[in-house]
Amino acid sequence: MRIRINAREKQKMAQCTNEVDPQSLEALKLYEAQFFGFTPQTCMLRVYSAFQESLYDILVTVEAVFVKKFASILAYGVLLVNNVLSVPQNVLLPDDQPHKKYPQGVKQLLKLENELAELQQSYQAEVCARQALMAELEEQREVQEQLDGLLKWIAELRHTWMQGGMGTVQDSFTLMTQTVKNLQEIMKDITRKSKGLEEL
Repeated sequence: MRIRINAREKQKMAQCTNEVDPQSLEALKLYEAQFFGFTPQTCMLRVYSAFQESLYDILVTVEAVFVKKFASILAYGVLLVNNVLSVPQNVLLPDDQPHKKYPQGVKQLLKLENELAELQQSYQAEVCARQALMAELEEQREVQEQLDGLLKWIAELRHTWMQGGMGTVQDSFTLMTQTVKNLQEIMKDITRKSKGLEEL
């Protein structure tokens, strides 16, 4: 059951509500809601919703039309990218001009890199060989020092023998050898005589 409110009652309500909160009651639109059977806000919400739904349907249709229309444009775009915005094979950048003038440059570069690697290996081998030679020279130096010491000792020995009146070292060795032989013969005689005495 609807309650009708006339203009006088509406004025009275407005006068009474002015003391409370006129804006909140005015925003509710109670009189209009009773008159129309719905609030203005609800009406506007329904209008907005209907507009959005119709706009969405229209946009779907427009999108389909645009996709169909732009399909040919996309094909033109691919054609443009492939034929207009691409550099032909016979066109070279300024940085690549030396490759055209010297096409053998890549092969030469590879050859030089190989030669450089071989030179590095040879250098390493030379360094290792030099280190081995230096070690061998050090060993030879030590042996030479020992040999020099031995020769010095022999020279001192000769000098001592000469000062002792024994002649040269060779003469002394000959004399010593003869003396050893004489001693061996004497020992043999003594041994023989001792055996003869034991038999008696």
